[in-house]
Amino acid sequence: MSSFDYLEQNQVSWTKAAPDYAEAGRRNWAGEPAWGIWSVPEEGVGVLPDVAGLDTLELGCGTGYVSSWLFRRGARPVGLDPTWAQLSTARSLREEFGLHFPLVAAAGEAIPFADASFDLVISEYGASIWSDPYLWLPEAARVLRPGGALIFLVNGTLLMLCAEDDENVAAEPTMRRDYFGLHRVEWPDDDAIEFHLGYGDWIRLLRANGFEVEDLIEIRPPADATSTYRYVSLDWARRWPSEEVWKARKK
Repeated sequence: MSSFDYLEQNQVSWTKAAPDYAEAGRRNWAGEPAWGIWSVPEEGVGVLPDVAGLDTLELGCGTGYVSSWLFRRGARPVGLDPTWAQLSTARSLREEFGLHFPLVAAAGEAIPFADASFDLVISEYGASIWSDPYLWLPEAARVLRPGGALIFLVNGTLLMLCAEDDENVAAEPTMRRDYFGLHRVEWPDDDAIEFHLGYGDWIRLLRANGFEVEDLIEIRPPADATSTYRYVSLDWARRWPSEEVWKARKK
């Protein structure tokens, strides 16, 4: 289990990176739900349930576009992120698009809400990879109501085993990392610290926190998909899952 020692380091990294994500955030606020680095449309993957009337919490909301999608679908979203620079972008976009929902400065490891406050907790490349799952997932369980849903999108486990140390070099179909013990991952060319688990560890952690796994969506991008990220090619992602969505429900 990791402590909070990585949190400040990740905040510094995302403060530097925040301006690079502002325009992409604007496009996502303006568009329909499309997931991951390949922007696969919602109708192609079925990530979202009916959220109308639900209290939702986005962990590591960044520019807040996922919460904007939930708002338009009738939810009462709250976006939470520990990095002020990211929240500044989200607040600007909130005003620009006239979609007013709370944005809270806090970490997924210490959610400032009472027990059983939400019907859905969701994270797309937010707390789901930048926070230690042994810390954020118990917090997600705490703030969910009985029967509430947890949905999170992360890098595919197979990709994390094959990814090069240089994020500008596409992965090859060769294992570069050990599967057993996969947890805290630090990249030579990146100041931020990520967290990834193997499938068995995810299942055990979810069950230990009172969740029942409902689905694991292994995203396969369409043949004409594009991405600005270089660490995986379309050919690779068409053959093996580069992204996966976990869906679980609190018992």
